[in-house]
Amino acid sequence: MGLLSIAIWLPIAFGVLLLALGRDTQAPTVRAVALVGALASFAVTIPLITGFDPTTAAMQFQETLPWIDRFNMKYRLGLDGLSLWFVPLTAFITVIVVISAWEVVTERVASYMGAFLILSGLMVGVFSALDGMLFYVFFEATLIPMYIIIGVWGGPRRVYAAFKFFLYTLLGSLLMLVALVYLYFKSGGSFDILAWHKLPLPMPAQALLFFAFFAAFSVKVPMWPVHTWLPDAHVEAPTGGSVVLAAIMLKLGAYGFLRFSLPIAPDAARAYAGFMIALSLIAVVYIGLVALVQQDMKKLVAYSSIAHMGFVTLGFFLFNGLATSGAIVQMISHGFVSGAMFLCIGVLYDRVHSREISAYGGVANTMPMFAAFAMLFAMANCGLPGTAGFVGEWMVILGAVQSNFWIALAAATTLVFGAAYTLWMVKRVYFGAVANDHVRQLQDINGREFFMLALLAAAVLWMGLYPKPFTDVMNVSVDALLRHVAASKLQ
Repeated sequence: MGLLSIAIWLPIAFGVLLLALGRDTQAPTVRAVALVGALASFAVTIPLITGFDPTTAAMQFQETLPWIDRFNMKYRLGLDGLSLWFVPLTAFITVIVVISAWEVVTERVASYMGAFLILSGLMVGVFSALDGMLFYVFFEATLIPMYIIIGVWGGPRRVYAAFKFFLYTLLGSLLMLVALVYLYFKSGGSFDILAWHKLPLPMPAQALLFFAFFAAFSVKVPMWPVHTWLPDAHVEAPTGGSVVLAAIMLKLGAYGFLRFSLPIAPDAARAYAGFMIALSLIAVVYIGLVALVQQDMKKLVAYSSIAHMGFVTLGFFLFNGLATSGAIVQMISHGFVSGAMFLCIGVLYDRVHSREISAYGGVANTMPMFAAFAMLFAMANCGLPGTAGFVGEWMVILGAVQSNFWIALAAATTLVFGAAYTLWMVKRVYFGAVANDHVRQLQDINGREFFMLALLAAAVLWMGLYPKPFTDVMNVSVDALLRHVAASKLQ
């Protein structure tokens, strides 16, 4: 068993063990086992980074085992520069989520921790799978733990939000399954994704495949106008669920565009690039305006996530090395920043039990240490230079300028809208006089919360001040992908 298999199955094994422990009377043991499992799973991903060769676009850490021989399905795993960073990011966020729930979740603790560890392993599987059916199994299996997390530990409308999340994402994926079966027969009975990249498909077939993949991945991102499930899911999900949903699960759809839509249907991707850019710009501009009028902090950050993910899809379909790399960097940085924003909302909710902006005011007077962290993450959400939020957006804007100035100008409005809705929320929640007795009685963050936010703050500043380790590993793979797309157009 190679490193990737361990990264997938170790957290799943710990998750199953936690489910077996079961009872809340064993909560201290459950929490300790969950933390050990999360830390061990993260430790396994570190050799993937240190052992990765950034000079080649070939798949690394490959594993191939027989799976279902009758249909030539294989357990095939591998990483390249497009997928490398998402594996440690997933494991890192899982550690943060376990720490965040340490004192907060008091009922069904084993099930809560177990669901997140199993979900972590499944998401690593999505980023690692090189077999089409294996990818589909992992991609769909991630729905089950998240559905349970929202439905069991969520807010008053949790059942509605969980069903909406599940149905949207499941229905979108059915067309992808049809596309995978078509590619299986077209390739002579193979589910090898890398072999599919080399298939000489006619334009009509590429167009159908492109929109089949679009149906699955656009819902997952989510792109406008199939984004409506996300605010409901975020608002009703527990804090950990919102963190994982924003930091990792949205990236599964964006990653699908990189691994399937662009390389398998390159001509169709170019033909419909204008359509994808238009949807992305609507997400950036319109959703930014929608975020500006939100009264619920979680809903505001949820809409902010949709706008930021619009940058990702925009960067992919500019077919420009700088923009594509910037989009991948944006996916990673959004993982840190959005996760941190939801954790900050969770810290306040644990104390006041309200997400309404109007319930707060002057929090910096009673929680100065927490307010300092919250301001850093808010600045990163605005795209302030020196933070992780700036790097990816700036690269995409620069790449857009090289393609079309007006697209770049429209995209750059997100820096204005992002600052507007984020700072408007910060002003009303954190600054000014103490608004009410609830805020007056607030206690500043404890050691556990400080450690959790400090880890994310370090990641946000590291990526903002020194993004080179993140960009170096992806450059060769991005260039190879864009050459593949361009060469197909010339044929």
